[in-house]
Amino acid sequence: MTLDDILVEIKKAENIVIMAHEAPDGDAIGSSLAMCLMLRNMEKNAIVLMKDFPETFSYLPGIEFIKTESEIKNYDLAIALDCPTQKRINLEFIEYFENAKVKIQIDHHNKNDMFADHNIVNHVSPATAQILVSSFEYLGLEITKEIAICLLTGIITDTNGFRNSNVTVESFEFASWCLEKGINLSSIYHQSMLMMSRTKFEAQKLAINRLEFFEDGKIAFTYLKKSDDEELGIKAGERDGIVEIGKSIEGVEVSIFIYEKDNGFKASLRSSEYVNVSDVCSVFGGGGHIKAAGATLNMNFEEAKKAIIAEVTKNLK
Repeated sequence: MTLDDILVEIKKAENIVIMAHEAPDGDAIGSSLAMCLMLRNMEKNAIVLMKDFPETFSYLPGIEFIKTESEIKNYDLAIALDCPTQKRINLEFIEYFENAKVKIQIDHHNKNDMFADHNIVNHVSPATAQILVSSFEYLGLEITKEIAICLLTGIITDTNGFRNSNVTVESFEFASWCLEKGINLSSIYHQSMLMMSRTKFEAQKLAINRLEFFEDGKIAFTYLKKSDDEELGIKAGERDGIVEIGKSIEGVEVSIFIYEKDNGFKASLRSSEYVNVSDVCSVFGGGGHIKAAGATLNMNFEEAKKAIIAEVTKNLK
């Protein structure tokens, strides 16, 4: 299936729903809004179904098109973005995807289930937003300033501010193009990467105080529990960045951060050089990228801690 075929499906559709993975990050939100704005510029009735997105990204153009429910039950077209498996779509919205006449997905994760009718997956792209940049350009669709801001946000956040090894020449070329168009890159970087609420600061401080090191300092581990969420009033997105703290410490190969959910603990892993954390997380039914991945651990705290550290230890040199 080619991009030209997907454009045909888009042109045929009138009502289009866009969704991404649960607990959406900057790439999921930026890509979704960029797609929504592009479709609306094509005079399509398009919305983004999304819950619990971080207030950090409220500056993004098109934020008013994010909805938590829809009156339409059967869409002409459903587009899943930044979602390697259908299971990652928010359970409250999965019916809209399943009931759509045509299903499309665009993604960049290392492992993908190819779950849609039409799948555009580029494993080497640093962000789904960057796939959209090249796709829009190929199809001759105009990237307006508003769309560019959304796309740039996705690229900046998924490359950790152009600092991760996944960043490409194309990432910088698009950033340069945005600067030429008068887009304030430094402002977007500040808003998406540096700004934090007092609550997020307190969550990070608590996690830092709990940091433990294993295997001669090659593993950094920390956590938050539900009681911390309640005490601090932690909102969506305010745990973002905690896992990066351990990774930034000298000698750490894998940073592990787990936080409590209704059915156990969500684990986020980052590696510095050689450990494939996607493989580590796949043992627990998760996945992601070689150096950034996650999984859900349906266990109590002590079991989850022991299991994830043991699996990471197997992959150390």
